[in-house]
Amino acid sequence: MADLTRIYDVLVIGGGNAALCAAVTAREAGASVLLLESAPKPFRGGNSRHTRNFRGMHQAPTKVLTGSYLEDEYWDDLRRVTGGITDEPLARMTIRVSAEMTPWMEACGVRFQPALSGTLSLSRTNAFFLGGGKALLNAYYATAERLGVDILYDAEVTNLHVDDGFVRSAEFNHRGFPASVTARCVVAAAGGFQANLDWMRQYWGDAVDNFVIRGTPYAKGRVLKTLLDQGVAPIGDPTQFHAVALDARSPQFDGGISTRLDSVPFSVVLNRDGVRFYDEGEDVWPKRYAIWGRLIAQQPGQIAYSICDAKAYSLFMPSVYPAIKADSLAELAHKLGLDVGTVERTVAEYNAAVQPGRFDSTGLDECRTEGLTPPKTHWARRIEEAPFYGYPLRPGITFTYLGVKVNENARMLMADGRPSANLFASGEIMAGNILGRGYLAGFGMTIGTVFGRIAGREAARAARN
Repeated sequence: MADLTRIYDVLVIGGGNAALCAAVTAREAGASVLLLESAPKPFRGGNSRHTRNFRGMHQAPTKVLTGSYLEDEYWDDLRRVTGGITDEPLARMTIRVSAEMTPWMEACGVRFQPALSGTLSLSRTNAFFLGGGKALLNAYYATAERLGVDILYDAEVTNLHVDDGFVRSAEFNHRGFPASVTARCVVAAAGGFQANLDWMRQYWGDAVDNFVIRGTPYAKGRVLKTLLDQGVAPIGDPTQFHAVALDARSPQFDGGISTRLDSVPFSVVLNRDGVRFYDEGEDVWPKRYAIWGRLIAQQPGQIAYSICDAKAYSLFMPSVYPAIKADSLAELAHKLGLDVGTVERTVAEYNAAVQPGRFDSTGLDECRTEGLTPPKTHWARRIEEAPFYGYPLRPGITFTYLGVKVNENARMLMADGRPSANLFASGEIMAGNILGRGYLAGFGMTIGTVFGRIAGREAARAARN
């Protein structure tokens, strides 16, 4: 039972993977810990509820990972998706420490399973949670409760009192009533601001009316804003976010990972004018799926359409919403609300540019276009075999990249470069230090786990001192 009259060693703000890793680690180190989760208990866990895997470095095959995934390859994957917009020392540290995480996760009750076929070809790089993100969260919450972490749900932090880099207390609303608590150290793990559409509108204008927030509706960014307003150094581009192509028929909030569509590499993607706008086969899907949300966000009306034929339909994970199906391309264009003549012309030009080559749905192949702008670099096959299938796509926002700047000890840095006295961060609220843009499948969980552990350890140590 939480006791708000006491001074806790560590206050953890947030209720997802990063927050729980920090809370459990701090408690294991002997600190008294209070965790404040803004969501009600049935919706606890933030975006972590919708996750399913963790990207981890490993030297050799494990129980659930094939082959090896070494630091330099991991770093090269990250460097390419971010375009070099990353803090290399922090990124490499995260990669190295990721190799140590799965035994600790298993000790907390997390269970893993081999990757399923069709899950972005990740069997070598990503460990999948048995039961998905909710099972992982349930294991962490059970561990936290067993260790004696105090937890309050429906507890949204509204303000942190920071004085010259030292946080004095936190104010929050608990089930609609104001409350406050004092702690020797604070770990902020409250996510980004993607569910705050008014804040998003500052950078994207009315386009946000067509965004789908596929994660938690509780990520309003209040903790992030109060930290930045009180002198914590910002990091990251406020217009950047992790966003995927998801089904335009999805709910505006909390649809989760199941609403994502993985048809893009095996299709052509058209905007509302019926023309292609990017290379659908640029690279393997785990390294490119997270650029498509932003690409669609930049198109007219923030809408796009993925079109494939019968021979491609079975190559990607089944969709939650049924594909729009037609016996002819003209009929499909009509059902999608696109100009029939333009779609037929776009697909005909694409078909004419397709070159013969070895097709391989599991890796980079030889099927490409020639003389087409934009090109399709891999998995380019003629779209000609009925029936034809189409999906409407919207940008599905997972989390924003504007955050707080931290050092290797997860300690927040102030605007003048000084480390904060007692403020630490983990998870999406500091991911912009490493993810300047782009994304790697499972890497958000890696950042949250690694920096959650570091933040919990360092906060407990600082509280003792």
